[in-house]
Amino acid sequence: MTTKYTSEHEWISVEGDVGTVGVTDFAQHQLGDIVFVELPEAGKPLNKGEQAAVIESVKAASEVYAPVGGEVIEVNQPLEDEPGKVNDDAIGEGWFFKLKIADAQELDGLMDDGAYKDYVKGLE
Repeated sequence: MTTKYTSEHEWISVEGDVGTVGVTDFAQHQLGDIVFVELPEAGKPLNKGEQAAVIESVKAASEVYAPVGGEVIEVNQPLEDEPGKVNDDAIGEGWFFKLKIADAQELDGLMDDGAYKDYVKGLE
């Protein structure tokens, strides 16, 4: 399993041709207490960089973008009732959706763990 990151603070964990997508721990810290999550519908096709979900905190609302193109095959339905899971476990139970990746080469433009950590250091 490989995990990659975007400059907009989404992560995608890839296993085969399926990617699980969420927001990074850095993003949830910046947003603060998350009070609402709007997820995409299963079956929805997404292009790389397209808005896929919405996340709202007591501070702000933010979009979650698709790190790669593909079709949404599953959403984390419990998040809609318990959006705080994103704060508690952003990289685990706080995932947003899974998609069947259309073009695995789109992953090449994303950051690996080390590059993302360096990127975040530059923002602090």
